Amino acid sequence: MPSHAASVPRHPRKWLFLLPVLAAIGIAVLLNRGAGPPDQRETEPPARVVRVIEIPTADVVPRATGYGRVRPERVWEAVAEVTGRVVETHPRLRKGALLPADTLLLRIDPTEYELRVSQAEADILSTRAQLSEMEAKEANIRASLAIEEESLALRTAEVERKQRLLDKGTVSASELEQEKRNLLAQRQAVQAQQSQLNLLPAERELLQAQLARYEAQLADARLDLARTEVQLPFRARLSEVNVEQAQYVREGQVLIKADAIDRAEVEAQIPIARMRALLQGADPIDFSVGPGGELASQLGIRAQVTLRDAGGDVHWPAELARLSDTLDPETRTVGVIVSVDNPYADVVPGERPPLVKGLFVEVALFGAPRPQQVIVPRQALHGERLYLIDEGRLSIRDVTVKTLQPEYAIVAAGVSAGERLVVSDLFPAIDGMPLQAEPDPDVRARLLAAATGSPSPPEL
Repeated sequence: MPSHAASVPRHPRKWLFLLPVLAAIGIAVLLNRGAGPPDQRETEPPARVVRVIEIPTADVVPRATGYGRVRPERVWEAVAEVTGRVVETHPRLRKGALLPADTLLLRIDPTEYELRVSQAEADILSTRAQLSEMEAKEANIRASLAIEEESLALRTAEVERKQRLLDKGTVSASELEQEKRNLLAQRQAVQAQQSQLNLLPAERELLQAQLARYEAQLADARLDLARTEVQLPFRARLSEVNVEQAQYVREGQVLIKADAIDRAEVEAQIPIARMRALLQGADPIDFSVGPGGELASQLGIRAQVTLRDAGGDVHWPAELARLSDTLDPETRTVGVIVSVDNPYADVVPGERPPLVKGLFVEVALFGAPRPQQVIVPRQALHGERLYLIDEGRLSIRDVTVKTLQPEYAIVAAGVSAGERLVVSDLFPAIDGMPLQAEPDPDVRARLLAAATGSPSPPEL
């Protein structure tokens, strides 16, 4: 029983704890009674900071780029034209050596060819002596013939005189016959001299033919003697040496190869679309006749060769020499060949190397300028749209692209010069979203450099 009495007063104490909570709820209901719903306000997102440029106009110089390897314009092979042993070589006859024109590279033993020259000269002297002897012989025969003809005239007159005497009966017939026999003998003597004289032209022609043959043999012997010396025809760099001192060489053997260093060539593959854009507006050219060496001037194209290197780019002015004979249907490219004068000039060790054979270089072709074109960075294009800022908000504009280059695009319609163009990556891009412009003069400068044909436009 005492335990039951002690548990009775515990329940009223629990209700005492609930009374304050119920009172607070009641007060809250009274305060909110008759109040309207809470205000709902739309919060605008903060303006995003973007880089912008003012769209410029410029005299655009179209540009097409390709890549290729440097090669010499002329390659010379020294082929042995005579047979013999090498008796002398240049002390710098080594691969890679740079040598001036007319340098004596090697000499083949000339003894045999000197003997042939001497023999041909002796034969010529002998034949010329025979011709001189024939001239004297002809003079003698003509003198003898003149004497014999005078004697013949006397014999003829004597026969006529004795004929008259026989008619008068003062000489016998036998004397007349004897005189006639003497006349016939004299005629035979005259004929013999005349026959010798008639044979002289044929003998002279024979000796002259022999003289011509000996002179040809002398020229051939002298030519072979000259061929025993191998000289460099132009300033060049030796690329291959296949001969040594005292080596026996045979006719037709390749001894030395050398590359001319006065002019280098690069054949690069240019996309056909880029070439088409480069040549738009050029005057017609009749390639069936051939433009000769004026291809670059007729097409209005200038060229430049660039070596891209971690230590800095190196440039060489070039000239468009000719187009390749074929197109590559797989890569849709056309081969162009540019030439560079003096590729070994102005070399600075460690900074500017020579334009040596085998270097992989960039070839840039620049077309005729197109005045006052509206240009934008290519990275700012989003398909055929541009992002602009209009009164602090994004304006997505449809545009018409006229020409597309790797660094920039020429816009024909849709925007105007001076408008502010967004060049930052903007995602998501919602038309009308607030933007805060931050000018980027570097992008604009690089854009103008690329569009106006800067020798080395930086990447955009």
